[in-house]
Amino acid sequence: MRVVIDTNIFISSFFGGNPRKVIDCWKNSKIVLCLSGVILEEYVDVLRRLGFGGEKELDELLSLFKKGFNIHFTRKTPKIDAVKDDPDDNKFIECAVALKADYIISGDKELLKIGRYKKIKILKPLDFLKLVESSSP
Repeated sequence: MRVVIDTNIFISSFFGGNPRKVIDCWKNSKIVLCLSGVILEEYVDVLRRLGFGGEKELDELLSLFKKGFNIHFTRKTPKIDAVKDDPDDNKFIECAVALKADYIISGDKELLKIGRYKKIKILKPLDFLKLVESSSP
């Protein structure tokens, strides 16, 4: 299952809850993380700006990114203008399209309002986790 994870979910994962469980799905090889250069830069930039630079979790994430652990990465994405009210969020849809992701996991109201782009479902963490649970043997 290929998944694009919005920056707000990565940030929230440092505080636990369902966002952490989504990240754990990636770390436990239940999902493949789809990334673009722009998304990766935003993850690292926001986490450092918020003061997570010396945190063990950030070091672990950076190590997993460097190793390419359960990651599909693209440098090229199509130009998509689906999120009218917050065009910066288009990068998540662009990455999902480029890497044929199944889902985008987000807490962003503008992305969630779209709900689906082509065959890509846009879900809150809890809804995604329910889906993962129901598909596990």
